[in-house]
Amino acid sequence: MGGALTVYRWELRKLLSQKRTYIGLLFATAVPIIFVTTVAARNHGPEDVPFGRYVLQSGLAVPLVLLTFGAYWLFPLITALVAGDIVASEDHNGTLKTILTRSLDRAPIFAGKALAACTYAFVALLAMAVVALVGGGIMAGFHSLVSLSGTTVHPGRALVLIGGSFLVYFVPMLGIAAIGLLFSTLARNSAAAVVGTLMLSFVLQLVAILPGLGGIKPYLLTNQFFAWHGFLRVPTDWAPIGHALWVCAIWFVASLVVGAIVFVRRDVAGG
Repeated sequence: MGGALTVYRWELRKLLSQKRTYIGLLFATAVPIIFVTTVAARNHGPEDVPFGRYVLQSGLAVPLVLLTFGAYWLFPLITALVAGDIVASEDHNGTLKTILTRSLDRAPIFAGKALAACTYAFVALLAMAVVALVGGGIMAGFHSLVSLSGTTVHPGRALVLIGGSFLVYFVPMLGIAAIGLLFSTLARNSAAAVVGTLMLSFVLQLVAILPGLGGIKPYLLTNQFFAWHGFLRVPTDWAPIGHALWVCAIWFVASLVVGAIVFVRRDVAGG
């Protein structure tokens, strides 16, 4: 465990020095600013998404609307930017051989990289939440929120539910991070790993809307991005939340296990 934490600290320091780290965070913070600015200028919210009709009534609706938008491309992209690069960049820079021949075992090295990728995804999601709340508050104030069940939720309770929603939303992001890490280990090329992770995300979303494939939709990783809706119902609907937890756990563990096996067995001489 100590070795993994050492690698984790190394990886965090490396992330702080890389441009792609700040590109992802820029996306995460720019999208809510653009959204709030556009809604305020038009004086009209997107009524075709959950909570879209309420963004001008309460700023608390803004981060929830962005959770829906972010599920399609924003957070898969942000997560893939780092997870798909964190091993492959070592191949590109020729530093992987040096790392693998250090005194640390390979498993802690892989674990440290996985922790760093997941931490970055969490920070990006948190950044979006904070900017969206601040922007929404400036635009409409922190008033009561209307739940998906049509009941009124007071601001304090709404903030708690929003926090829970973001935590549930983070679970499938962990699955995306694990897949990105797997592709990064397999591809040995950052661009291929990032694009591969995004393409898989888009394919899963496409499968979800194809006719005749409804039976597998509940088990698709991308479908779990909407499990947070359960928190915004009165009473709380725990079924989609519990379902998302075990489905995402399968994707997460399976991807990490395969990635770890490949990493541990990596041919040092070949990079």
